[in-house]
Amino acid sequence: MRLIQKMAGIALVLCLAIALAATPRHAAPKTTTQNQEPVPAFHEQAPKGELPQTMNPLSFPNTLVQNAYVVAARVKKTLYQEPCYCHCDQSQGHGSLLDCFVSQHGAGCNICMAEDFYTYEQLKKDKTAAQIRDGIIQGEWQKVDLKKYQTPLPAK
Repeated sequence: MRLIQKMAGIALVLCLAIALAATPRHAAPKTTTQNQEPVPAFHEQAPKGELPQTMNPLSFPNTLVQNAYVVAARVKKTLYQEPCYCHCDQSQGHGSLLDCFVSQHGAGCNICMAEDFYTYEQLKKDKTAAQIRDGIIQGEWQKVDLKKYQTPLPAK
């Protein structure tokens, strides 16, 4: 009987360890300097395997939204490493900014789109995912001019 209890306890600990390892990282100790809110979920490292496809931009009639999904498809490895300040990690269970564009969520959220375009712009300036994340945490994404994305982007 004791052996069975011991084995059950070990199995429980292993299951908890696996579940913990599979969950996205939350940077709880880090807070924004603007309003001291907790940093939403993100992954600290680049993905090891394949990432899910973002939704087809042509699924949306609005050019701004189409551009957001075009950009997301181009930078999805970086979006995987970024938090989303609409707090969809809490409301939708998202693990990073990428999840907003794998679903329709990003189409209805200016925060998601601004952070997406911010990430795209910063990558073009050769910033790393960690540097971009720091900028997002500092609220730099709020300075993105969404108006310039209201005409179709060039292919690549």
